Amino acid sequence: MIRSMFSAISGLRNHQTMMDVVGNNIANVNTAGFKSSATVFEDVLSQSVRGATAATGTTGGTNANAIGLGSKVAAISTNLSQGSLQRTGRATDFAIQGEGFFAVDKAGERLYTRAGSLTTDALGRVTTTDGGFVQGWQADATGNIVTTGPTGKVAIPVGDTIPAVRSTIVKSGGNLPADAVVGTVLTNAVDVYDGQGSPVTLHMEYTKTAADTWKVECRYVNPATNALVPAPPAAGQAVTGGPLTFNGSGELTSSFNLTLAAGFLPNFPTQAITLNLGVAAGPGRITQFGVINSVAVHEQDGSAAGTLQGFNVGQDGTLIGTYTNGRSRQIGQLALASFANPEGLEQAGGTSFHETVNSGIANLGVAGVGRGLISEGTLEMSNVDLATEFTNLIIAQRGFQANSRVITTSDEMLQEVVNLKR
Repeated sequence: MIRSMFSAISGLRNHQTMMDVVGNNIANVNTAGFKSSATVFEDVLSQSVRGATAATGTTGGTNANAIGLGSKVAAISTNLSQGSLQRTGRATDFAIQGEGFFAVDKAGERLYTRAGSLTTDALGRVTTTDGGFVQGWQADATGNIVTTGPTGKVAIPVGDTIPAVRSTIVKSGGNLPADAVVGTVLTNAVDVYDGQGSPVTLHMEYTKTAADTWKVECRYVNPATNALVPAPPAAGQAVTGGPLTFNGSGELTSSFNLTLAAGFLPNFPTQAITLNLGVAAGPGRITQFGVINSVAVHEQDGSAAGTLQGFNVGQDGTLIGTYTNGRSRQIGQLALASFANPEGLEQAGGTSFHETVNSGIANLGVAGVGRGLISEGTLEMSNVDLATEFTNLIIAQRGFQANSRVITTSDEMLQEVVNLKR
């Protein structure tokens, strides 16, 4: 009779633990990256009353009898299923779609988390909201990232300057009008950049010299006087590879690549410039059809120096900086950690986990390679299911009530025994 009271006490204690777990789940229903837990009970001990006996020729076998002595909490398991994603639009909010954890170094302690509400500190380092450094790989000065090396702090290089790039190729295309009279001159212009990133305006002139034939000459604008050099009516600088000749179908039959010699443009003493007019049958190539005049410069490969003005993150965790000169460059990459047994991780508070001997060691690598993908401007919400938790509240409450009734009933039975003495 006394055994039932102690069994019920263990039941009360265990259902109180269940209430604690359910209460914590509900409290974190809106905590980004939170993973809910569940309580698992098991029989604590059984007292054998009679052992099993074997069957004989005259008697049958009997089963063993045992009386249970209560229950215990066998495990508080963590549910690591994916939480729903919520769009925030904040540049440093990241969610992991699939397996994996962000690796964080906090005061020398390695932690792992799914909560991607990150920020940057005064030195541009990517941190968690509680000051931990998010781990990854920093790009070198050329934008190259080595993901096979050790991980470290990832920083957004505020004020970073990307060097100027000297122009080497100018790509043009469009249509020269086939019905233009001999002597027609068509022009277009583009800024090209010297080794220090200073722009020089390059003018290209297409002059029709005969049927289906155009010559190409170049001039530039003197920055000091804003005048063309060579000044008209003097002839412009000839280019090699010309003239342009077209067949009866309007397609170019001469070279698609012209060369403007080095030394013509200021600050281009040794660097020639290629004037690319497309490729045969390719899109954007130069042609000669009908009355259309659409010859234009498509692009050139030089740029001025630029400073970092923003960044975005790709699905593989690569941080790509955008610069004021319109160019972009890799500045770092976030690492993701995977585990052989992620449920073996130990909760460290703040939605973070510790590595344990049963989780296996962290396997750090690139997102998307055996791990989930990173979604920028998004947070993974708590995976707490309120309907399930409220149901568990009822189960915990009824279990607690039932065990308390066992104690009350056992007490009443003891009272009956005591009353036998009257």
